[in-house]
Amino acid sequence: MRHRSLGQWVGWFVGRLAVVLALMVAGVVVTGWRAFGHRATGTRRARMERSPQWKGGHFVNPQPLHNDLLGGLLALRDVSPDATPRSAVPVVRIARHHFDTLPASGLRVTWMGHSTSLIEIDGARVLTDPVWSERPSPLSWIGPKRYYPPLIAIDSLPNIAAVVISHDHYDHLDYQTVVALTAKTNAMFIVPLGVAAHLEYWGVPLSRIVELDWWESTTVQSLSITLTPARHASGRTGVLDNDATLWGGFAMSGAEHRVYYSGDTGLFPAMNDIGTRLGPFDVTLIETGQYHRAWPDWHIGPEQAVNANTRVQGKTMIPVHWGLFTLAMHSWTEPVERSVVAANLAHVPLLTPEPGQGVEPSLGLMQTRWWPTIPWQTAAQHPIVSSQVTRQRLAAALRRRTGRHSEQHDAASAPGALIGQKGPARTARKPYSIVRLKSPTFRTSSRSLSPLEPA
Repeated sequence: MRHRSLGQWVGWFVGRLAVVLALMVAGVVVTGWRAFGHRATGTRRARMERSPQWKGGHFVNPQPLHNDLLGGLLALRDVSPDATPRSAVPVVRIARHHFDTLPASGLRVTWMGHSTSLIEIDGARVLTDPVWSERPSPLSWIGPKRYYPPLIAIDSLPNIAAVVISHDHYDHLDYQTVVALTAKTNAMFIVPLGVAAHLEYWGVPLSRIVELDWWESTTVQSLSITLTPARHASGRTGVLDNDATLWGGFAMSGAEHRVYYSGDTGLFPAMNDIGTRLGPFDVTLIETGQYHRAWPDWHIGPEQAVNANTRVQGKTMIPVHWGLFTLAMHSWTEPVERSVVAANLAHVPLLTPEPGQGVEPSLGLMQTRWWPTIPWQTAAQHPIVSSQVTRQRLAAALRRRTGRHSEQHDAASAPGALIGQKGPARTARKPYSIVRLKSPTFRTSSRSLSPLEPA
C-alpha cells in the first residue's frame, strides 16, 4: 500500500470538502431558485434604464446609504437577550367575518405584524407587503422565524383591490404568499420598477401587475395609489442583483381619506415633498424597527419615524416593521417603546394596536400597552441618525410649510430629535440592563429626549 505524505492527505481532505460545499451550494440554489425571482429584460429593462433613479446599471438613492461594516459586526457582541420573545406574543386572531362590514368611518387599518397590514379606505381594501410564510427567506429551513402564525388564512381574506409591495427583500416580497394571493384573490399587484419580473416569473398575469417609478400613480377602484420615494435598497441574492429593482413607499388617496405607508427607509429630504404633494394623511404606517447605528440610512428608527410622520403631514401614526421577525440586535419591543416616548414629546397621536386588531384612526386614539415589560435602550443610549440630512435645512423647510417656530418643534423635527447628547450607551458595554420598566405606564424620562446636534 502506498503511503501518503501529510501534504497529500491535506490535499485529499480539502478536495473532498470542496465537493461537499459545492453540493451544499447547489442544493441551496436548486431549492431556492424559484424564490430568488427573475431579472428584468426587454422593454421592462429599457423602461427601468430611462428612470431618473437609474445610474451605472442599477438604481440609486439621491443620498447614498452609509454602512459601518465593522460596527455592524462588532454589534453582534451586544445582541439583546430579548431580541426574540421569550413567551407567546399577545395577538388577535382575525375571524372570517371581521371584514364583512366596511368601517363606519371609511378608514380602518388592521396590522398583522412587521409590514403586513390590511388597509380599508373609502370602500377599497389594500394589502401591504404581505408575508404569510414562516420565514422571510428563499429557504424554508433557514432564516428568522415568525413569532406567531398568520392571523388570518389567505382563503379567509375579503375582496382585496390591490397588493402593494415596497421592494423585493424577503421580509416584504414573499414567493409563497404571492403565489397564494394570485390563486385565491383577484387583486392587482402594484410594485416599483423591476419587481414585476419576479411576479411574472411566479405566475402572476401581466394584466394584474402595475409597475411604477417614484411619483407615478395608478387607480384601483377609485383609489389613487402613488409610489413615493424611499431611501433603501433591493436584491434577493445578496450578490448578483443588488439594487437591480426600485424601492419605495405608497400614498393612497380615496374620496375622503389619505394613507401613507413608508416601506423601508432612512430619513431623507424628499419626505417634505411627499407631504406637500400628496398629504396631509389621516394615518401613516411608518417603519420603526430592525435598526442599528451601523446602518442608520437603511432603517429610520423610532425617533426619526415620528419625525417623518411630521414631515409627510401625518395626523396619526402607526409604527410598523416590528413585532414579527427578529432582524436586528435590539429587544423586540424597543421600537414601540421608543416610538411612544418620541410621539408623546412631539405631540404626535400614536396608535399601537395589537397584531390583528383593526383600528379606525378617526374614532379616537387608542394607545394601548399590550406588549410585555422588558429591558430596552433609549434613544440616548443607541441613537439612530440618518446621514447627509442636516437639521437646519429640514427644520427650516418644515417651518416654512407649517409656520411653526417654537424651539420644541424645531427639536422634534430635527434628524436627531429626541436623542440625548450624552448617554450611558457611550460608555457602557452591556446597556440592556439599564432600562427596565416597573409598571405598564409609558416611559417618559427626559434623559433621552434632548436633541442631538449633528456634527
